[in-house]
Amino acid sequence: MSLHSYQSVNREQLAKDLTAIYQQSLADTGIEDFKHLTKMEKWGKICSIIGYGTAWIFPNPISALFISLGSFTRWTQMTHPVVHRGYDKVAGVPAHYTSKKFAHGWRRFIDWPDWITPSGWHQEHDVLHHYNLGEKSDPDQLQHNMEWLRQSTLPMWLRYTMVAFFSGSWKILYYTPRTHKEVRLNAARQQGEPELVMTRIGAWSLFTQQGRALWLQSIFPYAAYRFILLPLLFLPLGSFAALSVLANSVLAEIFTNMHSFLVIVPNHAGDDVMMFDEKVKGKGEFYLRQILGSVNYPTGSNSNDFFYGWLNYQIEHHLWPDMPLSQYQKVQPQVAAVCKKHNIPYRQESVFKRLLKAVDVMVGKTSMLKPVVVV
Repeated sequence: MSLHSYQSVNREQLAKDLTAIYQQSLADTGIEDFKHLTKMEKWGKICSIIGYGTAWIFPNPISALFISLGSFTRWTQMTHPVVHRGYDKVAGVPAHYTSKKFAHGWRRFIDWPDWITPSGWHQEHDVLHHYNLGEKSDPDQLQHNMEWLRQSTLPMWLRYTMVAFFSGSWKILYYTPRTHKEVRLNAARQQGEPELVMTRIGAWSLFTQQGRALWLQSIFPYAAYRFILLPLLFLPLGSFAALSVLANSVLAEIFTNMHSFLVIVPNHAGDDVMMFDEKVKGKGEFYLRQILGSVNYPTGSNSNDFFYGWLNYQIEHHLWPDMPLSQYQKVQPQVAAVCKKHNIPYRQESVFKRLLKAVDVMVGKTSMLKPVVVV
């Protein structure tokens, strides 16, 4: 998109058109949307039951895959929309399905057992990523985060190999320490402390506050839950059964990392996706950036959307992060129509095509767009 095309978008009218869609969605939101959420939750629980119900027999990728799908569902289709307050406005919803109670305190390992803490996820994702999309202050801005690899002298084949390894471990290597970092920085700002200098080594060190939080709040609790407690529950079936569950749990963790990498990383990356140098100003500009800085995958049915964790509606989600999952199916064609009306690119492609584009940015083969003048 050229600078002229970018600047010529009528932001005021764009905001009015999109706000009208949102207001209608609010009016249509009700208990059926909550029932849809619990349906997706049930699908995820069934996956977990099948996975662990067969994991004790012997180590195998099928059981691990079902365990992984259960974990993936808890993150993407429960934690993600609920913490974004997607169901806070629905009358009659139980408190633990709202942002004020979900995964709080002792409910963490019931609602969302994961490496990432709920408070860390909220600060890093809900606050910083969503309201700084594509800027340097966006903690998930892929091109900025991967400059160390993009600018390296490593051969290209080794860069791609490193990305492949990263895809199987990125939740613990990237998301978990990054979320702890953002919580610590936010606490320091609120307390008026001097600007903190936080290193990669310090993030993992037990001698730093951030490092201790990482180990005591994330790594130790989750590792004990997933890789010690759950396998031990199968010990009455024999030591081989417990070891099989352990092996399948480790493999499931790798699968979950790879699955989430596949559907999350390409959402805001590619040589046709925009990044921005300046802070956003105005509602219309905010809406425009969410569209130009995001990409959708195929959409339309519960079975399809379940695989993507509803992250295939990334444009609509960034426009309105507090919308129930089922509403995205309804508003997606309307958003596409508004983009066509305003001559704004609406990108919706295969997740595998988008993955290749994202990885090319990560290794430095291509770069993301900025509004430029076409000469």
